[in-house]
Amino acid sequence: MSIYSKLTAVIAAGVVACVPVALPAAAQADDAAQYAPTMLILDASGSMQRPDPAGTMMDAAKHAVRTFVESAPAAAKVGLTTYGTGTGNTEAEKAAGCRDVRVLRPPDTIDRSALISAVDGIEPHGWTPMGAALREAAQALPKSGPRSIVLVSDGDDTCSPPDPCDVARELKQQRLDLVVHTIGFAVDDKARAQLRCMAESTGGTYNDAVDGTALKDILPRVSTAALRNYRASGTPITGAGNYASAPVAGAGHYLDTIGQEETRYYAVDVPAGATAYFTGIVSFPRVSGVSVTDDFNTLQSRVYGRDGEDCLSFETDQATRSSDGVALTVTQTWDGATKQRTGGGSDKCKGDGRYYFTLTWDRVSDGVPPRLPLELIIGVEPGVTDPGPAGVTTKTTLVESSGPGTPVTGAGSFTEAVTLDGSGRYADTLRPGEYVFYRVRLGWGQGLAYRVHFEDNGGRGVDVISNIATTLYSPLAEEIDSDTTAYTGRAGVLPTSDPAIATAPIRYANRDANDSEVRKQSVAGWYYIAVKLGSTFTEGAATPVPMRLDLTVAGNPEPGPAYSAGTTGGIFGEDAGPSGKPIAHSADSAGEDSSATKWIAPAAVGVVGVAVLAAIIGFALARRRSRSSR
Repeated sequence: MSIYSKLTAVIAAGVVACVPVALPAAAQADDAAQYAPTMLILDASGSMQRPDPAGTMMDAAKHAVRTFVESAPAAAKVGLTTYGTGTGNTEAEKAAGCRDVRVLRPPDTIDRSALISAVDGIEPHGWTPMGAALREAAQALPKSGPRSIVLVSDGDDTCSPPDPCDVARELKQQRLDLVVHTIGFAVDDKARAQLRCMAESTGGTYNDAVDGTALKDILPRVSTAALRNYRASGTPITGAGNYASAPVAGAGHYLDTIGQEETRYYAVDVPAGATAYFTGIVSFPRVSGVSVTDDFNTLQSRVYGRDGEDCLSFETDQATRSSDGVALTVTQTWDGATKQRTGGGSDKCKGDGRYYFTLTWDRVSDGVPPRLPLELIIGVEPGVTDPGPAGVTTKTTLVESSGPGTPVTGAGSFTEAVTLDGSGRYADTLRPGEYVFYRVRLGWGQGLAYRVHFEDNGGRGVDVISNIATTLYSPLAEEIDSDTTAYTGRAGVLPTSDPAIATAPIRYANRDANDSEVRKQSVAGWYYIAVKLGSTFTEGAATPVPMRLDLTVAGNPEPGPAYSAGTTGGIFGEDAGPSGKPIAHSADSAGEDSSATKWIAPAAVGVVGVAVLAAIIGFALARRRSRSSR
């Protein structure tokens, strides 16, 4: 059920991709998260002095902000804007009060103590210039890239013009990659309508908080969702321009950069009988004004053996509409070390030894930066003495749950994917342009099945058409299955033609199955579910979409295969030690022939989820993969 065979259902939706990326300036590849800079706007008008069970409404708002600040990711960029602190709210003070907007903290990397101190110092007195505050907060955010605003107010704007909904529409018409989320704190119908309009005009969400207790629950969740964005991360590594200089990497997750039409070499020591896994991921930023005919990129991978011998294993992936913010991945599964050498060991692509994997950014679209982040997943799986139970192709059966579901906030990338704790129903809300990720741990003998329900969001028909997609990925970030459909604001489900997207029970022997999907279900570990809501600038199409995900995890855990060597750290380094970082080594002076006896065991954690192969949909879709093996 490949996404590429289902174009008919989504042609009207156009070509949409997502996962916007914030780019590092250089190849240092520190693993700080790349979050969307977010500005909190806190109402400090006189009405916030009204009583609340927590004291006053201002007291409750401050407590909610503190809760968010204390739990926000360390690399998040969060600022604080307020209004109403400099004047009273009498008619004589209105002119000054309607200009009373203050940026207390710029949206820099979060300084928890400074933010909390700024919040604690807010004293509510004045008017409610929401429109002016929205405009000023937008100006304080970076001039490009994904940005978010979260506004908390207990009433409607008392200073129009500018009308805050008009300001929100103005920001959207400027095609700014900015989303506004609003929270109505014990508001009346008039204020609720105004706050809802602001959010929906930019593709954000509106939430009601009836009191301080509700606000404490809602604000951190909404603010965290506003931050979610693609994260490029991993242990720093610098690929070489030739095999002789290639850095040697053990199992784990790495981060490099790659230039246009550049080839990067990486070495992996593979013991006899082992299988090596190698995935490269490049994410492209959103760029405007790119012609469809010049809007695709290609990523290629090859494998070389001893002395740089070409092992004739070639993979290529191509993504169209890269300017929409595409994440492109290419994967190698190399089994050369499982084969016996012939001719007195002259075959340089068989048996144990040092193998070289290359990545090439081959085809380059218009408008992209000269260098981009390059993420790597490397795994080394020892040979087996007993493969365990026979392979199975019977897929897991979905058992749908009932009720509203457990609230979750999907993350912006594989590295931040939210864990779904087994079978059940989960509820989230997607904004246009978002691609969110969840992860499910599958042990040997276990499988999963899931279905996504998209709720009615009050859409008005074909003028709000978008596309929706979901994709299931293996621990190698390799696509297993996906589906997509057009969305017009009415309730629907994915997959559209089958009961569920599902795996068979995970077994080592599945790699020998005739079914290409089942062959990817042969390694235990984290399996990833991605859900996408296509972006659009069409007025009315920015309304967020409530989503429910029904998940079944079934099967009794099995011992799995008996490996010939230890896998304490996990095949991809995901379970190793407390350091949280896989190890990258320089090419050693002992020479490559010695590497067969110096295999680097999986050491240190590499988070097995990384950037995702986005669902690329539309007229110009062109994805091709080919492989020949020696």
